[in-house]
Amino acid sequence: MTRPNLDRHIAGWRGPLLAALLTLIAGLPSLLLLPPLDRDESRYAQATSQMLESGDYVDIRFQDEPRWKKPVGIYWMQAVAVSLTSDPEARQIAPYRLPSLLGAMLAAFACAWAGAALFGQRAGFLAGAILGTCFLLSSEAGIAKTDAMLCGAVTLSMAALARIYMATRAGDLPKRHHKFLFWAGLGLSILIKGPIGLIVVAPAMAMLSIWDRDVTWMRRLGWGWGLPLVALIVGPWAIAITIATDGGFWREAVGHDLGGKITGAQESHGGFPGMYVVLAPLLLFPATLLLPAALSTGWHRRAEPAVRFMVCWLVPAWLIFEIAPTKLWHYTLPTFGAIALLMAAALTRPIGTISRRIGAGLGVWAAFLICGVTVYGLTVYGTSTAQTWAALTILCAVAAGAGGAFVLINRAAVSALLVSIVFGVLAHAALAGTLRQLRPLSVSPQLEKALDKAGLAPDQGLTPGPVAITTFHEPSFVFLTGRDTELTDAAGAAKALSEGRPAVVEARDAEAFRVAMADMGAVGRAVSTVRGHNYSTGDDVALTIYAPQRPPATTVLEPGR
Repeated sequence: MTRPNLDRHIAGWRGPLLAALLTLIAGLPSLLLLPPLDRDESRYAQATSQMLESGDYVDIRFQDEPRWKKPVGIYWMQAVAVSLTSDPEARQIAPYRLPSLLGAMLAAFACAWAGAALFGQRAGFLAGAILGTCFLLSSEAGIAKTDAMLCGAVTLSMAALARIYMATRAGDLPKRHHKFLFWAGLGLSILIKGPIGLIVVAPAMAMLSIWDRDVTWMRRLGWGWGLPLVALIVGPWAIAITIATDGGFWREAVGHDLGGKITGAQESHGGFPGMYVVLAPLLLFPATLLLPAALSTGWHRRAEPAVRFMVCWLVPAWLIFEIAPTKLWHYTLPTFGAIALLMAAALTRPIGTISRRIGAGLGVWAAFLICGVTVYGLTVYGTSTAQTWAALTILCAVAAGAGGAFVLINRAAVSALLVSIVFGVLAHAALAGTLRQLRPLSVSPQLEKALDKAGLAPDQGLTPGPVAITTFHEPSFVFLTGRDTELTDAAGAAKALSEGRPAVVEARDAEAFRVAMADMGAVGRAVSTVRGHNYSTGDDVALTIYAPQRPPATTVLEPGR
């Protein structure tokens, strides 16, 4: 397609819409192919399921345990998605992932919308495509958590802020709907993940004002009605949860969860300063080849207001995430819109030789890492079916990395990006297929199938429930088997059998289970054993399913016989 034809196809709203469509294509494979993941995804999904079952949409719980770590936004969105497309009894994970996919599409749309105003229609579309197809966002788009929707809300808020900033710089009055989108995006981000959106937005505004030595542009944000709008979005639930938990939610969410992340590496999620810089080439793949050009653009063109805005969006928030002791791969995702826009801005001018060479090397390196992870997974956990998917993953990753690098070295930067995106999306889809076939990692789905085959699944109604399970206390098993699933020890499993309920016993609990059975006089029979690897703990597991011994049928003799 020639450049004039490309420009015609992405003019106006078509560019952002096409970027959102590419994000949909990139995110669907993970949404459809991956089983319920441990631990956060299944916790979110099960808590949403319990909301729908109980009708309590304020007090968030996983089984009987309060989930007072994050606000309610994503749970409500998941509840709407499940109500429209499925029901809690189906125990299907895909409907719970739909808000994440929509959040990723919103992020790509907003990024393209901002880029079109700042750098032109073509650069805007390319920025949205870069963000929507990067490995991190397209992976989060298929996982039922907060992060993709948070990225969408923050990117929308920052995109609107960029348009407001550029309008004031040009001496124009900002449009009212841009102000509305800024405040609405900020309020939505708070309802989804508390202050994380503010950690991106507020430092960006402060750094811009300091750099420009001018704060007058911020007076035109519509504070008088914007702050009440945020309060209207967040306030009703905040009041309800305070009353429902007697303030317990805020003590847990702010004092324990947020405070723990700031003061230490919470839940062993630590990392070294600079970890996100090291991870960036992999997480930004397949657009990794433009990373040096983006950094060069941010430095050499920092005098341009549009580029300056992106630098202020990216740098302070990134530094905060790097300094924080608690680190997870996805924490920097709300800043990826700035990186995508800087990459797109770099494409508006010829890219220097050094940036092209380093970018080509980084693209190949990222592809090599993806191939290495794929080969490792296939070698350790793979099946014959996984070999086909793994081969496709490796071929497409190599084509994205090496093919894009070759074209970039030959000075066709836009073509190099398009080649990398096409093959990168295919590589991501094939990787999702590969992960699905690594069956030793899918312990909970295997257990569910074995229980169903033995007639012991709770939803079959053939055996009293709930199922009791030892050691393997993963949320994915609770999500697949229901809220009442009993996470217990060897004695609890023996008690379940004595009550006529099925039990699942991990190999390390086998001896204690036998002793407890003898003490209680419980009788059961082993019907199946599931072996696999619990990636949450790093342990191999062997789980034996026990069916309760049914009493023998009694024969009633007729009189006279």
